Amino acid sequence: MRLSRLHTLAALLFAFVLAAPQHEIAAQAISGTSPQNAPQNARIRSYIANGWETLSRSMSDCSSVVDAKVKTVPVMYLPADMPIPAAVAAMQQKCHVEVRHLPRAIHGIGEVRPAELPVEGLLYLPNRYVVPGGRFNEMYGWDSYFILLGLLHDGHSDLARGMVENFFFEIENYGAILNANRTYFFTRSQPPFLSSMIREVYEHPASGTAPDLKWLARAYGFAQRDYALWTSPQHKAGTTGLARYHDLGEGPVPEMSDDSSYYPDVIRWLLAHPKDHPEYLVDGAEDPTPAQAATLARTSCDVHISHVCAQAVVAGHRLSADFYRGDRAMRESGFDSSFRFGPFSGSTAHFAPVCLNSLLFRYEQDMAHFATLLGRPREAAEWTRRANARHHAIDRYLWDSDAGLYFDYDYTTGQRSSYHYISTFYPLWAGAASPTQAAAVHQHLSLFEHPGGLAMSDSASGVQWDLPFGWAPTTWLAVSGLEHNGFHEDARRIAQSFSATVLDNFLHDGTIREKYNVVSGSANVKVAAGYKSNVIGFGWTNGVYLELQDLLAAPAH
Repeated sequence: MRLSRLHTLAALLFAFVLAAPQHEIAAQAISGTSPQNAPQNARIRSYIANGWETLSRSMSDCSSVVDAKVKTVPVMYLPADMPIPAAVAAMQQKCHVEVRHLPRAIHGIGEVRPAELPVEGLLYLPNRYVVPGGRFNEMYGWDSYFILLGLLHDGHSDLARGMVENFFFEIENYGAILNANRTYFFTRSQPPFLSSMIREVYEHPASGTAPDLKWLARAYGFAQRDYALWTSPQHKAGTTGLARYHDLGEGPVPEMSDDSSYYPDVIRWLLAHPKDHPEYLVDGAEDPTPAQAATLARTSCDVHISHVCAQAVVAGHRLSADFYRGDRAMRESGFDSSFRFGPFSGSTAHFAPVCLNSLLFRYEQDMAHFATLLGRPREAAEWTRRANARHHAIDRYLWDSDAGLYFDYDYTTGQRSSYHYISTFYPLWAGAASPTQAAAVHQHLSLFEHPGGLAMSDSASGVQWDLPFGWAPTTWLAVSGLEHNGFHEDARRIAQSFSATVLDNFLHDGTIREKYNVVSGSANVKVAAGYKSNVIGFGWTNGVYLELQDLLAAPAH
């Protein structure tokens, strides 16, 4: 691919290289054809290696409690009955952090609501962990899987295992694996990758050690508890036998305090497109009377308990309570936001998604594998039965044989979506696609593939999880799914193009970002609404880049 602008690399490259387009140089470096590839690859590998330390946090580190998403004094919360650890006591003095205890023991998600706590804060975790970067300064659910791949690649087995054990601590003390370890995430989880993380840690122990079957038995118990969340009544997609994303909270999310324009931007878009989901809007005054505020608490959100709600108004219009339920479910999905489930995914809670149910199918297979290793054949058979039942439901509700793609299913209307989304590759990664189905999906690569990698969709909605943006985690799942289904040439081509995009932009400004414009092969993103920045870090991109490099370094099939 040729870019319109050349990036100067005089400090690193010979003068004649400057005549070549930068993205072409990056692609050559990755493929090993350029004589300058060694210094380029050394630079990005050094950045990633140093990044694990730069992005690490712990309960003795002052930087851990910093939270750009809210505007309150830093507070750290401990489980209700937990004595203050020495490291936390030292941090309290050193960092001027207030330490509090949660009001009671928590046994399930949602048992303590964020509104019960007078101040938002960080939730204690016992082990060091890696954060994504930028405003995302806590340990996230699905980010951690891709971060963990990078940690294991670079020999940080102890850090990877400690992060998985942090999730065990969350299940034990906070009721579930949370979106991240902040109190405002008490009502939702994130895409279920725990079994995959357990499997990675168990199968890639620290150098010189054998797999720890006793640890696996403990991990298996926590994974059972995590899995139960996704089969709970709140997460059932009607009678389909499939799951949905669902947040137990109501109204706008408090972590949007640092982006006061998001919900008003959504309202403005809806007002400009009056025929597109008009039910997302309700009438609501900017300064409601007590009676009007009481009505809004039912139809929209409570202006008295949420300043984000109070500010979410444009020209007498507010967002509906059902939109906020969908908005929260969207955030549990990790795809915040796209137009995949209506404008700004405001109907997420109405759908059985391809991504979630593929992950749960993989989860059930992993659990059958663990039960077999632990000598529990009956439990293994039950997990296999569950996987088979989900597989049948995926084929029934999510597979469109005419289109040759997987689509999300609106269980409230009984209609399958037609929105082309990169999640159609998830069943290939999870092992849920038959050879015929995998081949059909493969035939539609052109819907997503661009010179800089795979885009999230073929819809340029203006938000960050749609065209023209490509992201590391979905790229890896798609590439891995293609590779495991025999489409080796395509997997390598996409791995090379996305890696070249990452490297190209790294050589330009010395950073790795959370997302990329894969149409232009650039980190310069212009988002119309929602998260408008492109955060530097970036944990999951670091991990996926290393995985893609391994795939490219392996002998071609």
